[in-house]
Amino acid sequence: MRKILSLFIILILLTGCLNGGQTDKKVLRVFMPSEYIDENTIYEFEDAFNVRVITEEFESNEQMYTKLMAGNSYDILIPSDYMIDRLIEEDYLQKIDSSMIQNLEYVKSDLRNSDYDPNNEYSVPYFFGSVGIVYDKMRVSESQLEDEGWSIFKNKDYVNDIYFYDSERDAFMIALKALGFSMNTDNLDEIDQAYNWLSDFSETMDPVFVLDTVIESMLDANKAMAVMYSGDAAYIMSENEDLGFFMPNEGTNIWVDAMVIPKDAREIELAHEWMNFMLDYDIAMMNSEEVGYSSPVSDVYDELAGEDGLFYENVAYTPRLDGENDETFSHNEALRQAISNLWIKVKAK
Repeated sequence: MRKILSLFIILILLTGCLNGGQTDKKVLRVFMPSEYIDENTIYEFEDAFNVRVITEEFESNEQMYTKLMAGNSYDILIPSDYMIDRLIEEDYLQKIDSSMIQNLEYVKSDLRNSDYDPNNEYSVPYFFGSVGIVYDKMRVSESQLEDEGWSIFKNKDYVNDIYFYDSERDAFMIALKALGFSMNTDNLDEIDQAYNWLSDFSETMDPVFVLDTVIESMLDANKAMAVMYSGDAAYIMSENEDLGFFMPNEGTNIWVDAMVIPKDAREIELAHEWMNFMLDYDIAMMNSEEVGYSSPVSDVYDELAGEDGLFYENVAYTPRLDGENDETFSHNEALRQAISNLWIKVKAK
């Protein structure tokens, strides 16, 4: 009998070990962009709430959407504004209980009441930023950027000297803004003009289309210019003082990535705890310092951008939020369908 009990106890212990010793812990499943969090914040959340967090990463909002439609289930998603707009429209998200997220009061006021979530019912900001041009100050002047804006990408002085981010949305945003159109247009003639702009750019300028490899490549200024997200720009500018960041006056994409809860989430209360935790001053500070993107928490943002902050005088960390020509992407199915195949054609030039 004692041998049987001993074997039973050993079996229980082994089962616990195989499961990380966490068989009795709740599990929070988070689906988020890659390399978008300080892992120490995950460990701190697990310790604070005696839970286990499983994170899964996606490379694009569209990849995330595909997995959701395939039946994958999560408790927290961190998509971009236009995708949140789409998920709300398709009734995929549940409303948050703001009474459970006390730290919401610390979120920057200009990130509230957004077009994609006008009543702040479904989302909690995680990071925000813009799209701009990172440039080598030794080869490109700010006055030249002021004069030419996005059209500098067609300046023949920079043939084979440009990294261009491989994103159909951002690519067409640049072309549409260069032509004086809204990046949320559904006018097919304007979209066609943007396609011609990009085709000419691809054919004549010999750009290198890149994704996240642009960070390491531009860190050493291997090209004169690159299209980059502001957070990545803030990081490489903190490492290389010869690099600058410019947002053209024709306008650009001001984006917000936010935390949302799907309707099929299993750990709803824990999901709210996660949202509140990520807005905690110390946690938000760790996250923003590690990742480089602008924090939605006012005090964290101000301190990091302040005189003693990590991103002092780093214009990429403090992108403008009041540009008259800047826009935030909205869900636009006509535009999405139109540019998807056109972007493939552009890169084939």
